[in-house]
Parts: sequence; structure tokens; C-alpha cells
Amino acid sequence: MAVGAEAKEEKGDGEEEEENDYEEYIPIKKRRLLEAQKVLQRKGRGMLSSTTEDGDLAKAAEMKPSLLLKSSQLKKDQPEVSATEQMVRQEKDMIERLSERKTLMSVRELAKGIQYTEPMKTGWKPPSHVRHMSENECEEIRKQWHILVEGEEVPPPIKNFKDMRFPEPIVKKLKSKGITRPTPIQVQGLPAILAGRDMIGIAFTGSGKTLVFVLPLIMLALQEESRMSLIGGEGPFALVVCPSRELARQTFDVVQEFTAVLRDAGFPDLRSMLCIGGIDMRSQLEVVRRGVHIVVATPGRLKDMLAKKKMNLDNCKFLTLDEADRLIDLGFEEDIREVFDHFKAQRQTVLFSATMPKKIQNFAKSALVKPIVVNVGRAGAANLDVIQEVEYVKQEAKIVYLLECLQKTPPPVLIFCENKADVDDIHEYLLLKGVEAVAIHGGKDQEDREYAIASFKSGKKDVLVATDVASKGLDFPDIQHVINYDMPAEIENYVHRIGRTGRCGKTGIATSFINKNQSETILLDLKHLLKEAKQRIPPVLATLDDPMEEVEELAKASGVKGCAYCGGLGHRIGECPKLEHQKSQAIAGTRRDYFGSGGYGGEI
Repeated sequence: MAVGAEAKEEKGDGEEEEENDYEEYIPIKKRRLLEAQKVLQRKGRGMLSSTTEDGDLAKAAEMKPSLLLKSSQLKKDQPEVSATEQMVRQEKDMIERLSERKTLMSVRELAKGIQYTEPMKTGWKPPSHVRHMSENECEEIRKQWHILVEGEEVPPPIKNFKDMRFPEPIVKKLKSKGITRPTPIQVQGLPAILAGRDMIGIAFTGSGKTLVFVLPLIMLALQEESRMSLIGGEGPFALVVCPSRELARQTFDVVQEFTAVLRDAGFPDLRSMLCIGGIDMRSQLEVVRRGVHIVVATPGRLKDMLAKKKMNLDNCKFLTLDEADRLIDLGFEEDIREVFDHFKAQRQTVLFSATMPKKIQNFAKSALVKPIVVNVGRAGAANLDVIQEVEYVKQEAKIVYLLECLQKTPPPVLIFCENKADVDDIHEYLLLKGVEAVAIHGGKDQEDREYAIASFKSGKKDVLVATDVASKGLDFPDIQHVINYDMPAEIENYVHRIGRTGRCGKTGIATSFINKNQSETILLDLKHLLKEAKQRIPPVLATLDDPMEEVEELAKASGVKGCAYCGGLGHRIGECPKLEHQKSQAIAGTRRDYFGSGGYGGEI
């Protein structure tokens, strides 16, 4: 019993100790009030009552409002924003987020903070009567030729090749090709580049953009060679980067045509090199060993040669990115930046394309010094010399209807498909039907590709079936008809495809097959493109519900007609299929056949 009593006594003592340590629970309201009291005491604003009355809490809250109260008050004070203004702000935010990428400059320039502020100086000067033209006279000429320019101190436009001071053999060669006066992009573009200015050139397909950079780079190479001849292993002075091998080959042929004319007339021998994949590198290195003045290249092989130190850009002063939006925007951006790393000093940079939305222009300007933007027609607009026809054809009937379409015009005819498997199927079908046809896509080896292009250009073959590898920049003489067997997923590709006809002032026909497989967005873009070019809109497109009619006010408010990302007129940036595709492509980590479509593997 005694033990039990002792235990009980000990327990009682423990409880007593616990009671002594007990702290009264203070409600949250009271704790907040005490905190507020301490703050006010520190500020010397007197004491607050320690009561927990709601009225006192309200007073404390008034003295120090919460962030939530402040936020709601700010929202009340802000003026009401209309739905249109809200959408304009959202679109602006989207474009800014998309532009928040690394600038198109070399790693060395970015690391050292090198920024060039003045354009390159060249030895070229126009005649005195051109130099002394007033700004009003220059504007009058630009207005007459429908040329839009942006930039500081834009050189005056020149209306003939003689005043551009090209050597006589070049002017004679132009005449022999039937080019007696410059096109609008040449009127303003040639003086700008000859004067050493960085430039972004936007013009319709088939408007003579290639000559705008080829002739000045030949003049630069002549000038440098006259000052000091190249020795073995040196060069180049000028570099042209193209997105596809075919376009690089075509540009190289134009360069060689004019350098050969100069050489025959007794001018210094200007050596040029074609630097593309699929060709034996040893033949390319042979030209470098002798000293090369001009290089025309695709990004892959160029990067390879520079990395292996087979060639350097120490003396290079002129860089052209042909079809620049495709190079920068669709997969070659990092390759181009790596090429930029090999330049040792300032270069004159020129970018060209038929479709270059504002977003790409803003991004490209990061690499340019006081750039001039020369625009002939809206960026992304279709060539007005092309008659655009749209036919609704069921998927299973397309290949049979194709033969009927081929009867519309005499050859040569170009047929575009979205993927490589379709190209091979159509090619085989046409051969079985007795049509002289060739095919080209990224899965074929270089020899087959070159044979297809050469035989089609020379007229030995009547039909060329291709993916978008043949849609960018390639110049086929006298093409009467372009058939879009598949509508492309993006309206930019459509503009490039139909631009293979209607070149150099001639007219052509473009027939496109559409059906329920196409997305409504691309059909709306097509409808607006036809409307802009004053072409017949087929009933199947006319009956589409058009949301753009409701957002005309938005276009006026934002100053951007259609999509600011891809240039399509049938949608806004929020519904852009190109943007959606690029996001999914980034996730998948794959690249289509030269931006055409999947099909079975293979690269450009």
C-alpha cells in the first residue's frame, strides 16, 4: 500500500509541474493585433488597446492594409481595358517571348561585348547626279517602283545598270540574258549593298533577288584582288549560305557565269567554290589550296570544313543568307551562329527572302549594323503574275485527277507533295502512264538530285515531282504550271511553291488540290491570300466561317495584318499552325524533309 501511495504522490507532483509550464493559447486575431501594436510602438504612433474587438482589428488593418487589399484597390483604380486592347497586349507579349532568344551574333562578340556601330566602307560611289538627288526625288522614284524602305541614310535608288558602275562585260552579259533594266528590288537593293550597307531584302519570288547580292560580292572580290592577290590557302572574301544544295548549286552557277565573263575580258581570275554535302571534299579543298574568292555553301558542309580548319573566314568581309528566314527560323540557326564564330572582323551581312515576317526581321537585325530593310510588296504575299486555281478533290481521286491537270498547259510542270513517299508513288505512276518525269526529295543521293534538276531544266524531262526541297529559291526557266498535289501545312511554303512559275514578268498557273484533310487555318490563309491577289475564290473557301472579319479592329490596333509569326492572313498568332508545329517539333527533336513533311527519314 505504501508503495502505491508513493507512486500516487509522485504522479501528483508531475502534474503540478506540468500545470506550472502551461502557456495559454493566444488566438490568431489577438496575435495579429499584438504584432500590429509592436509595429506602431516602434513607429512612435502610440499604443493600441490589447482588446480583441473586431473594430480595433479593422483600425489596425486600415493603418497597414494587406497586399491582397492593395491589389484589389489597384484593380479598381485601373481604367477598364477593352477586349481588343487586351488581345493586342497578349499578342505583343507572345512576340516578345518568342524574340527572347540569343541574338544572331558570334560567341566571341557576345562574350567580349563587341558591337559595330558604323557600316563597312567600300570603294564604290555612284555618279554625281545620283549622289546629289534630293530626298524628295528619291522618294518619288521609290513610290513609282513600289519600293518601301526602312533605315537611316538610305542610299539613293538607281534606275539603270550603267549608273551602278558595273564593268562593261557584266552589263553586256545582263543584256544577253534579256535584262536591260533593274527590277524594283535591284533599283534600291544594289546601291545599298554596293555602298557597304547591311540589308534585309524582301521581294516577290522571281523578282531578281539573286543578282542583288551576286553582283556586289563579285565587285568586292574584284576590288580586294586588285589591291592584293590571294595566295594559296587564303580566302574567301565573300560567303553565300543557302538552305538547300539545289539552291546553292544554282547560285554558284550564276556566280561562275559572271566571273567567267570578266576573266575572258582580261579582268583578274576570281575563283569560286561550291561547298555542299554529297560532293567529294577533295575537289573542294583543291580550290581552297589555290586561294578562293567566293564560296557558296550549305550550312552542314561549311561548318564541317571550318571545324576541320580546311578553310577559314579571316579575310571574309561579305556574308549573304539566302532564304534567310528558312535558315534562321527552321533548324539552321545554331549552325549559322557557329559560322559567325569564325569571322575575325566586321562583315557586311545581307539577308534575302520572299517571306520574312516581322518576328524574323527583328531577330535578324540583332546581327546587322544600321540595317536597311528594302521591301517590294508585303512580306509573304503571293506573286501577282501567277493565276491561282483551287480545286476540291477527294483524297482517293487526286492521283487520277493529276493527269487531267497536266493537260492544262504544255510542259514543263512542277508537282509538289508534302512527303517523300508520295513523291515516289506519283513519280512511278506518271512513268507507268508514259509521262517523262523525274523526282527529287531529301532521301535521294546527290547524284540523283543533280540529274533530276539538270534534265528538268534542260527540257529533257517534262515533269518534276518534289517535296519542299525544290520550293525555295530555285529558278526553273519557263515553268508554265505548278501543281500542289498536297496543300502545305504552312502558307509560307505555298507562297514559295507557286513562286516557281510566273518569274521575271511572265505569267503562270498554280493549281492546288484541297479536301477535308486540310486544317481550317490553312484554308482561311489561302482564302485571304487569294483575296489579296484579287483571284477567284472557290465556293468551298467562300463558305468558310471567317473569324478574321470580326478582328479587323484588332489588326488596326496592333498594326499587324494577320499573323505576326508566319505572315498568314487567315489567323492571328494565337492560332498559328507554324508556331504549334515548331513547339511539337522541339519536343520531338526531329526535322522534316527540308521543312516539307515527314515521309521516311533523310536530311537535306
